[in-house]
Amino acid sequence: MQETATTYFPQPGPKNTARVLKRAAARLAQGGLEYVVVASGTGKTAVACLKALPTDGVRIICVTHHVGFHAKDEFELDLACAAVLRKADVPIVTGTHALSGVSRSISSTFGGTSPVEVIAHTLRLLGQGTKVCVEIAVMAADAGAIPTDQDILVIGGTRGGADTAVVLRAAHMNRFFDLRIREILCKPRDW
Repeated sequence: MQETATTYFPQPGPKNTARVLKRAAARLAQGGLEYVVVASGTGKTAVACLKALPTDGVRIICVTHHVGFHAKDEFELDLACAAVLRKADVPIVTGTHALSGVSRSISSTFGGTSPVEVIAHTLRLLGQGTKVCVEIAVMAADAGAIPTDQDILVIGGTRGGADTAVVLRAAHMNRFFDLRIREILCKPRDW
């Protein structure tokens, strides 16, 4: 049996980013993980991963918000960050959010909720960052950026930056319930 400590932050948000990356680096040092998927709307958190995490034998994947997430036709990825990521051969995945997509548009237009939104809200019981980790793992798998037959490290957050890191076995959207959260490395206690 492997014992792993979980780090709990008092509050969510970007102020936890450095500590999340330190915890992620420690877990990568234990071995057995070849992929890191990181949520990064602007690219800044992904660039921070490049600086803080070992890249020898580890592939970092950046998952951004979809175009129009905050404002119509807006792509929020910072061009300078994108250049740094591309130079380091970091794939940038931009696609429809696995846990909202068209379902959110239907709910906002007609009211009610969808099964996909119920899943998202259920995952938020563990925190927004945990929901983000699951969502971006599915998005990265659907984009072909990560395998679904091995554990990966995933970093997410709440309102920018990072406050959550998990190890999970990803799944494609059409096999969502095959996804398994295997380790919770860190997360906020409150959100």
